[in-house]
Amino acid sequence: MNHYETVFILTPVLSDAQMKEAVDKVKDVITSANGTIVNEENWGLRKLAYPIQKKSTGFYNLIEFDADPTTIKKLETQFRRDERMLRWLTFRLDKYAAEYAAKRRSLRSAKTNATETVEAKED
Repeated sequence: MNHYETVFILTPVLSDAQMKEAVDKVKDVITSANGTIVNEENWGLRKLAYPIQKKSTGFYNLIEFDADPTTIKKLETQFRRDERMLRWLTFRLDKYAAEYAAKRRSLRSAKTNATETVEAKED
């Protein structure tokens, strides 16, 4: 199994429930093909570098996962079929990129834990 990372942009006209449904659909494609999801990040609504389909913003999402190369073909087909997807990029992480991703995840979780501790002390 290879380690992959996919970033996709959803159309900004979706509600929170519709956005969550689209992300769940992508995760279902990965898990149904015996892949395992390592990390999932919702980057929120961001401005696009250039207009896509007359839209200037989009919901960014990142998913890190371990899967077979055949899973990527299924995932790309799903992205093409879903009209809520504006753009996507999936790539295989080499050992250095995988180490960097793990370091980024640990720093992000440490930052999250620190803010939760501060909020708990304030209460």
